[in-house]
Amino acid sequence: MVECPVCTKQVQSSKINDHLDSSCQTFIIENPPTSSPGPGISASTQANGSVSASQKRPASTFFQTPSSKRQATPHGVLTPIVNGAPGTLKPNPAIKRSYDEGPGHDSPDGGANGEASAVNNSDNSGPTPQSPVTKRARTKTNRVAPLAERMRPENLDDIFGQELVGPNGVLRSLIETNRLPSVILWGASGTGKTTIARCIANQAGSRFVEMNATSSGVAECKKLFTDAANELALTGRKTIIFCDEIHRFSKSQQDVFLKPVEAGTITLIGATTENPSFKVVNALLSRCRTFTLQKLTTEDIQQILTRALRSELPYTSSAPPPPLDEEFLAYLANFADGDARTALNLLELAISLANRGEVTKEDMKASLTKTLVYDRAGDQHYDTISAFHKSVRGSDPDAALYYLARMLQSGEDPLFIARRMVVIASEDVGLADNSLLSLATSTFTATQQIGMPEARIPLAHCAVALSMAPKSTRAYRGLNNAFAALREPGVAALPIPIHLRNAPTRLMRELGYGKEYKYNPNYKDGEVKQDYLPDDLLGRKFLEDRDLGTEIDLDLAMEDA
Repeated sequence: MVECPVCTKQVQSSKINDHLDSSCQTFIIENPPTSSPGPGISASTQANGSVSASQKRPASTFFQTPSSKRQATPHGVLTPIVNGAPGTLKPNPAIKRSYDEGPGHDSPDGGANGEASAVNNSDNSGPTPQSPVTKRARTKTNRVAPLAERMRPENLDDIFGQELVGPNGVLRSLIETNRLPSVILWGASGTGKTTIARCIANQAGSRFVEMNATSSGVAECKKLFTDAANELALTGRKTIIFCDEIHRFSKSQQDVFLKPVEAGTITLIGATTENPSFKVVNALLSRCRTFTLQKLTTEDIQQILTRALRSELPYTSSAPPPPLDEEFLAYLANFADGDARTALNLLELAISLANRGEVTKEDMKASLTKTLVYDRAGDQHYDTISAFHKSVRGSDPDAALYYLARMLQSGEDPLFIARRMVVIASEDVGLADNSLLSLATSTFTATQQIGMPEARIPLAHCAVALSMAPKSTRAYRGLNNAFAALREPGVAALPIPIHLRNAPTRLMRELGYGKEYKYNPNYKDGEVKQDYLPDDLLGRKFLEDRDLGTEIDLDLAMEDA
């Protein structure tokens, strides 16, 4: 006599297959004799003296695991953590485990004690709390995670600065109507691409898989597509695959997404900081909708910092505690340059400095500035090279060397500096010393060939030479004057004088193209009487006679007086 694994009724062991074939209708033993519980089953009995259904041996020996591995079976199965939601104990009258759960799924010690004894209480029919081991693990993970990860919004209402997912946003309407297509999210770092993808997964209720193109390959992608197809066929649940840094995939790797995206097997959410027009293949772009995320404003970042500060340091007053006041948060928001992740990392560091004791706001600003002296993609990048250029233009070699050292120390690309000095050699030194252009181009070549740290020496050589050289903007201003003339009505469309036109064909020669042109090398000293400008511009001067301007600095005049 065995227990049917489907209906849990007692059946003759020799007729179990026939019983299953009859859909559990035949060969049922109505009044089976009671027996003592097998190994691993609690000895408690019901009030009438019989063994409860949940405590009977589950099946015959060929349905059971060996006695050394047999464990107490709880009244429910702990569901796994899905999309960040903690698992709960789900009632299971059939007292079966799935293949994935396996023996000992409910308890870290294999079900011999702890959770197994807790769930065997028949009076508690509701879901049980999470096990202490799981709680400790989750708490430790949250404590170790950076502040930017802990403060990540969990719903679209908590996202700042992105109208796409705002109350009237286009992307939000697609999400709420459950008609989300495959999309490409294009935006700078820290604008919320990953956050939006996770919020979409939470709201859509779909299976969510997160991957990164920097650590994934084609084989892993194909396995995810197969799992998504099986999930869709078995349960009807869609799969959202979030691929971060999708531009890191090569064109052939991106091609593997074409078929599953077009067939609807998966919903792809790709995130990239690069222009999708150049970094994502056209075939995949045509199957996805591209949404551009806006750069976060200073006000948006300040709101994010205020919310994070209230979460880390709960305070009752409307203003945050000093030195982490509104002015300091505004400073961090400006320093972050639209990157919420950078701002939150700076705030976390500021909180650590504030917890050390008596630290002034100025000391905290100085410490934070040391951690982010130079941003090669932000304002520091452009401000420092601008200061370097203007120092060379002002013939101040000391300031030029300071800003050069500051850029090199902060990891700036030395070729970027060398290219700027090539421009300075023509824009600012110009006709005053034509040899400086050769020096600047030689510096660029030397920097390209030898690299850092030795390249710092020719860079300093060129920077000092440019600073100490005489200056002339005559050629530069002349070009600007010509551009200004082209903005005048009709000037850009003036006909080229016929004697200056090229005549490669017989027809053009018959029309007189180039007929009256005087070839200067054929004449003494190359001097001829010939006009080169269009008739309407004859007598117009673009190149001025002076090398520099004529304005007088009043501060300098007062100092001399």
